[in-house]
Amino acid sequence: MAQAKKRKKFFDVEMPLIKKETQLYGYDLKEINGRTIVYDLTRILRGKNALLKLKVKVEGDKATSYPLELKILPCFIRRMIRGGSNYVEDSFSTECENAFLRIKPFLITRKKVSRAVRKALREKAKEELTEYSKTKDTETIFIDILNNKIQKSLSLKLKKIYPLSLCEIKVLSIEKFKEKISQ
Repeated sequence: MAQAKKRKKFFDVEMPLIKKETQLYGYDLKEINGRTIVYDLTRILRGKNALLKLKVKVEGDKATSYPLELKILPCFIRRMIRGGSNYVEDSFSTECENAFLRIKPFLITRKKVSRAVRKALREKAKEELTEYSKTKDTETIFIDILNNKIQKSLSLKLKKIYPLSLCEIKVLSIEKFKEKISQ
């Protein structure tokens, strides 16, 4: 006797971070559990080319997702850098309430500056971001970066050292969760 062939169908996955919903293709809800979604945020962020990586978590008959990584694409950064200016990059690991994060700030000065000024900008940015992330959870940090809240306050604090033309968080990724998220 012929067995009934299983059919793939679309399942709705909620993305509460950006208040949107998407669909994933699979045989059943259990199959899409643990899958990653890469979502383009260019239209939402009005031209700032960014990708958001999310992981799907199924609870009962509902699929939601939580953020893993937010990355600004190199083409946006290349477009922002002008001749006659310097850029400052850094990469460090820091701790927040429920995870360990990898943060990569990216700063562009208005004019050419000395190495000492760039070092001072890098150290102050690291200090401010580490201090900020200690009291927040990952969800709040991702939302604040999407709303440009962290970048604005960081730029105002770094302005005292040297005025910047651009202050961005190039990469924000979760290295390890402190307590395991149920999967």
